[in-house]
Amino acid sequence: MKHPSNRDFFAYWNAQRGFGRAPDRSEIEPSAVRELLGDIFVLSCDAEAGFPFRMAGTRLCALLGGDMKDKSFPAQFALESRSEIQEIVTVVSEEMLPAIAGVTAPSPDRSRMHLELLLLPFNTRAHEPISLTGLLAPFERPQGTLGPLEIVSWRYIQPPPERIVPRALRKLALARGLMVYEGLR
Repeated sequence: MKHPSNRDFFAYWNAQRGFGRAPDRSEIEPSAVRELLGDIFVLSCDAEAGFPFRMAGTRLCALLGGDMKDKSFPAQFALESRSEIQEIVTVVSEEMLPAIAGVTAPSPDRSRMHLELLLLPFNTRAHEPISLTGLLAPFERPQGTLGPLEIVSWRYIQPPPERIVPRALRKLALARGLMVYEGLR
């Protein structure tokens, strides 16, 4: 990660997840990342609806040209990048793997603006819609609304495997009531 805002948000998200693959949405406290809120967004992981924004920060809305609530996230990208960003969002939400991407966009003065996109999953729970959070941070100060975003590079961030195992053990320690163990007949 190159952008300090993305490093800060990832560090907070990573601390909140503890030994799990991802934190619950309720574990992300907006006041803890208040200086980053203008660039943070939350997406609904509904491919049929176009991965709509559930929430978008004010700086992000200014960059993209208006209120983003309920608008499609992939629609903010150029046609060549849409299937790629849809695949990345799907992997982040289903496999619970964070992703980081280099993004460019044309600015009003016809120059190319460089941004960094961070996508972070939330832990999934039964009977709750799947969502993820992210941060789109520009490297230069924007001078107006950007054109369609284009993905230049991306990678998934693999969590350390040793951190995942203890969460399963912790869940077993907290289990109450009737438990059914599968066994041999």
